[in-house]
Amino acid sequence: MKQTGLSAPESGSMFAPLRQPVYRALWLATLASNFGTYIQMVATSWAMTEMTGRADMVALVQTVANLPIMLFSLVAGALADMYDRRLMMIAAQSLMLTVSVILAVMALSGTIAPGTLLVFTFLLGCGNALYNPPWAASIGDQVSRELVPRAVALNVLSNNGARSTGPALGGIIVALAGTSAAFLVNALSYIGLIVVLIRWRPTRTRRADPSRSLLHNIREGAAYVRNRRDVRNLLVGGASFTFGTGGIWALMPLVAHDRLAGNAATYGLLFGAFGTGAIAGALLSNMLRQRLGIDRLIRLFICGFAFASVVTGLVPLLLPALLAHVIAGASWVLVLSSFNICLQLSLPRPVLGRVLAIYQTTTFGGLALGTLFWGWLAMHWTLPAALVSAACLLLAGGAHGLRTALPRPEPMQGKPLGEANESMADI
Repeated sequence: MKQTGLSAPESGSMFAPLRQPVYRALWLATLASNFGTYIQMVATSWAMTEMTGRADMVALVQTVANLPIMLFSLVAGALADMYDRRLMMIAAQSLMLTVSVILAVMALSGTIAPGTLLVFTFLLGCGNALYNPPWAASIGDQVSRELVPRAVALNVLSNNGARSTGPALGGIIVALAGTSAAFLVNALSYIGLIVVLIRWRPTRTRRADPSRSLLHNIREGAAYVRNRRDVRNLLVGGASFTFGTGGIWALMPLVAHDRLAGNAATYGLLFGAFGTGAIAGALLSNMLRQRLGIDRLIRLFICGFAFASVVTGLVPLLLPALLAHVIAGASWVLVLSSFNICLQLSLPRPVLGRVLAIYQTTTFGGLALGTLFWGWLAMHWTLPAALVSAACLLLAGGAHGLRTALPRPEPMQGKPLGEANESMADI
């Protein structure tokens, strides 16, 4: 990966975006919602582990959670460029609230089966697929352009702050009160974010022409990506990385259950360790980008995740597994947030939602396919072999990235993101 020009010092505190009232309110509400998400994730994966105990079925939970993002993000991204992003986010959150309430009621009544669990997990994934593109594209509506890297880092911090403690809390809730209680907590977590989104009135920015058909706007976004080799390089790199990381994502419940002879709390600890590492990665991201440059940072932490996958697969002890998950969490955040920042600072605003949606399609598509593949491999081979193979694929992808260039930001410091990158001449 050639130097991208993103290693210049970023002045000011990482927490500067929180001085913006709108961003602060959305950030806090999102933090609460993220807690619910990870509590739900632990409950869902552990319920499948106890119902079936099969590696392929447990991995399928992660697959169906991420599959909608691969299938529907591009349409959601085109809609986010055409229409009111705030209304799209409210609709998505309302959908997930409804699904979580129904799931909690069914779990409480004892009517949950593996197939039902997968269907509702897929529906929650559909809500995420509808929500993520307008959310990612709206960062520039919340803060000025120079604050975007720190806003991205803080969003990562919010997500992974919840990831560090939410799973452990989820494990405790499942152990003490059952999966229905965990599903209900997740349902309640959506309410605050919905209220904040209803009250937010963002400044209108230039959008894609809504008079054109949805298909036309999707094709326009695809044409932009087709004509930007550096963006294509980033998409391939993101998909390759998430496919390889799918080993740990898919098999974490079975590592806790089979390799460590643990329970739901053990799974929560592993997930929490991953989140703790992710917090550390988010807090250190600006400093590491300044010192290493974004290309070296990405290569280094692809190797870091590969190392964590090997340790998780070969060392059946709790402490090494926890340390490996800390490294994996930091690596996950640093690589994916770096890809995200490259796109945020180099894309034209009218096409931003669509290209970010294509990025999410390839990235979460890689994760969905990866979790399915590594679960299948663990089922038909062994769990350690699957995790070590995933590590080898990560290293191969990192080696290929040595020869690729990532998008460079345009020199428009000091301008609001909404005023930057307006040209569509590259389409």
